[in-house]
Amino acid sequence: MPVRNQVKPDTILKTFWKNNQRFADLFNTVLFEGNPVLKPNDLQEVDTDVSSIIKFNGHAEIVQRILDVVRKTAYGVDFIIWGLENQEKIHYAMPLRHMIGDSLIYLKEYNEIAAKNRKEKEYSTTDEFLSALKKDDRLHPVISLCIYYGEKEWDGPFNLLDMLVIPEYLKPLVSDYRMNLIQVRQSENLCFQNQDISIVFDMIRSIYNKDYETFHEMYKDKTMSTELGLTVGSVVKSQAIINEVMKMEEKRSEVDMCDALQRWFDEAVQEK
Repeated sequence: MPVRNQVKPDTILKTFWKNNQRFADLFNTVLFEGNPVLKPNDLQEVDTDVSSIIKFNGHAEIVQRILDVVRKTAYGVDFIIWGLENQEKIHYAMPLRHMIGDSLIYLKEYNEIAAKNRKEKEYSTTDEFLSALKKDDRLHPVISLCIYYGEKEWDGPFNLLDMLVIPEYLKPLVSDYRMNLIQVRQSENLCFQNQDISIVFDMIRSIYNKDYETFHEMYKDKTMSTELGLTVGSVVKSQAIINEVMKMEEKRSEVDMCDALQRWFDEAVQEK
């Protein structure tokens, strides 16, 4: 019986995107048309646990939410929070999940400002005292991105309105919440500067499209690190690729990209 190396895609992907060069290039490419808005050296790690206690009309509820990767960029005295979610399967409540996650980050900052104001007790009006926010207090923006790695095309909602049963004439009155979604399966038009991202996305697309010939022409005689091979193997759930990567890891050698892809095709044929 072949050895099965147990790897969890969630853990592998979190580790992959914790690299600031990859994180910055992902957001720059997907959201800013390749312009270097995010700079790797400016990214600071932020706690991914945004769980909080929601209080309303005397009732308290603990809402637990842990994001995959969160970074902060500072601009003078201000900053922006950038959140990344990895999604293996279609989630039909994803816009709601994003809205809640972003809201909890806003709530966390609000609570921090409110606690500081209550301690200093420098309110100018009773209105400021009531909200625990001064008139000129401001929260900082949260920008989130969801990566969907699944083989099937995303047929779930893209925004909150997609989740609602609502007449057309009421839609302009409802506060919508749109999520930023990228499908790896349809990412061929994205031109990443970071070669690690390009390799991983190219291999995943080639595997899903069963397009060995095109990939072979692009990457023949090229290698990739065992980290990238493990990332691809775990996403597409290929035991053949994972086993090959682990053998190369023992030899402290890089993985032949086309050979790894061929092993996936051999594995797929055997399963038929």
